[in-house]
Amino acid sequence: MHVRIEARLPEQDGEASLLRHPLLERIGRTPLVELRRVASPDGPRVFGKLESANPGGSVKDRAARGIVMAAIRAGELPQRRLLDSTSGNTGIAYAMLGAALGFRVTLCVPATASPERLRILQAYGAEVVATDPLEGSDGAMHRARALVAGQPDRYYYADQYSNPANPAAHEESTGPEILGQLAGLPLDLFVAGLGTSGTFVGVARFLRRASPITRLASVEPDAPFHGLEGLKHMASAIVPAIYDPTLADFQLAVKTEEAHAMTRTLAREEGLFVGPSSGAAVAAALRAGREMRASTVAVVLPDDGERYLSDRFWEGA
Repeated sequence: MHVRIEARLPEQDGEASLLRHPLLERIGRTPLVELRRVASPDGPRVFGKLESANPGGSVKDRAARGIVMAAIRAGELPQRRLLDSTSGNTGIAYAMLGAALGFRVTLCVPATASPERLRILQAYGAEVVATDPLEGSDGAMHRARALVAGQPDRYYYADQYSNPANPAAHEESTGPEILGQLAGLPLDLFVAGLGTSGTFVGVARFLRRASPITRLASVEPDAPFHGLEGLKHMASAIVPAIYDPTLADFQLAVKTEEAHAMTRTLAREEGLFVGPSSGAAVAAALRAGREMRASTVAVVLPDDGERYLSDRFWEGA
């Protein structure tokens, strides 16, 4: 009788240990809360996916987890240093996971990022490379590409704007969670903002299969120069490789002032302390829901308001 014993390489054991880290299990399964006061009594029921409940405080935890897990399986991490460009939230998720899983993180961040976000990155120990504030997220992307071109052996370039693990994370988790939490309630309209576009694209792909009745609406700022961190005006920006414009039934534009006003309203009337991209998405969702006479609308609330406390819009009436 011959017994075959297969030895597992130390690197494989280490990989398995990293992928079983309890922090990874805490990402996702966020609440879906009904917005009872901002929605009109004769309009649709509106439900917000409260992504600030993730351990890193934003929806970007999902994409970062998927990107990092794929890189670990490919042997890229923790051997090399993770590098990416970010407006803040994905960077915070990378930095959190880097601290927990033992890999180093370098982030190219526009100098316009809020001081709160920069302090969180510093707390997690990430290296931050500040980029030209006038060039926004595109400038940060250019800088990241230059860094990896100069030292390709030092960096693993995560490239959230092109990495298929970004939308896949939402196709596999966010979309199914929303339908499951609605518990059989038909979903007429799904709304999400466009930054990397990963959230919208991933959820939209899932809903196209699982809920063909659902109309899909993407949200972006109404102009190239705006005050909505994390959102892209696609016509004037570098379009992410993962973006699929054919998925959207509606492409909605929101003014910065409208988004800020709704962000304050969500805090004061719903008790939801969220960031401006959430205000933009809810404002667009209410408008589109009324126009299409939807009965049920789901909208992604990407992050919390604490990382924007230094922004002056909170002082508005």
